[in-house]
Amino acid sequence: MKIIDVICSPGKSGFFFDDQRAIKDGAKSDGAAYIGKPATEGFFAVRQAGESISVMLRLEDGQIAMGDCAAVQYSGAGGRDPLFLAEKFIPFINTHLKPLLIGKEITTFREMSAEIEAVKVDGKQVHTAIRYGVSQAILAAVAMSRRKMMCEIVAEEYGTELNDKMIPIFTQSGDDRFSNPDKMIIKGAQVLPHGLINHVATKLGEKGEILEDYVRWLRDRVIALRLDERYNPTLHIDVYGTIGLAFGNDSLSEIADYLQKLEEAAFPLGLRIEGPIDVGEREKQMLVLKELTRIMDERGIKVEIVADEWCNTLEDIKYFADNKAGHMIQIKTPDLGSLSNTAEAVLYCKKLGIGAYLGGTCNETDRSAQVCVHVAMATNPDQVLAKPGMGVDEGYMIVYNEMRRILAILEAKQGV
Repeated sequence: MKIIDVICSPGKSGFFFDDQRAIKDGAKSDGAAYIGKPATEGFFAVRQAGESISVMLRLEDGQIAMGDCAAVQYSGAGGRDPLFLAEKFIPFINTHLKPLLIGKEITTFREMSAEIEAVKVDGKQVHTAIRYGVSQAILAAVAMSRRKMMCEIVAEEYGTELNDKMIPIFTQSGDDRFSNPDKMIIKGAQVLPHGLINHVATKLGEKGEILEDYVRWLRDRVIALRLDERYNPTLHIDVYGTIGLAFGNDSLSEIADYLQKLEEAAFPLGLRIEGPIDVGEREKQMLVLKELTRIMDERGIKVEIVADEWCNTLEDIKYFADNKAGHMIQIKTPDLGSLSNTAEAVLYCKKLGIGAYLGGTCNETDRSAQVCVHVAMATNPDQVLAKPGMGVDEGYMIVYNEMRRILAILEAKQGV
């Protein structure tokens, strides 16, 4: 079967593009907006509407295979590709990728994704968001051509077994970190709440006291609202390097002491801390997380360190995993480009015994979230992000329901 046309449409993503540097430098929140001057190239405001591009492949039998190009909330930060705007990149896709895809015979997901990954324009790889969305459409096209689910294609091509149970879903609260956890607990989310701790003075505390109180509150809230004592979700909080800012990026022993306090505040719930330190460069980031992980393990501190910033590409993820720079690595799907890289990243982490968090961003779309679920069900990461958005209900519904659909279909097929 061949691709006979490529159609693009501009779309909105599930959240915003935020200038992380400007926020760290003190831009003030004002309702849903931020007041201040942007500090990252390409931004015209500290917060601006998130955008996406739907890429639709029209197949010769009339079917339409779809994928959504989307970029992370903090585009342009931590070594990532620049701001992704539909007005700029639809013409790019039409000029540079559409001619390569029209008339192309559908082969395999891995082969076709590798071809997109290899495309260079002016000596540079195509923007990660474009590779991400096009690979989703390719996976859908391969599945349609073989009359199978996307997860079945990934499992076949990577030699894995399809998951036969729900994967823990990680929900994110955004700045509404006190009321949104109630939604998570009521819905039975297994990992919560993300928390968005991105400012020392207002969210972490100069000595970490605000976050410590928050962790204790989360634990108490879970116990107060749960209907079953067996419900013991893992607390997972992203601190965007603020612990390092508060205690000093080189003060690893002191940071470990503080993380031990957080472990005690969370007990009996498990705790993960994402991005405790951000030193602004890949090699140094790997080394500091490697040493902090070593200290934590040596001292028997049970808090799990999650690597995120400066761990963007498949190569980065392998590098951090090889060096045990963290107990878990976020595989931030839009940053990896093709979803084939996401699949490989999950499987590589699992092979080394490193936690695999199939993540992404609140700034994705319903379509990209659904396709990611199929990759997750074929590769079995330790947790998968509820996305898009920060409202909990919508993202959790999209990911949970797609997972349930897959399991129901697989069960029905086995019964035939």
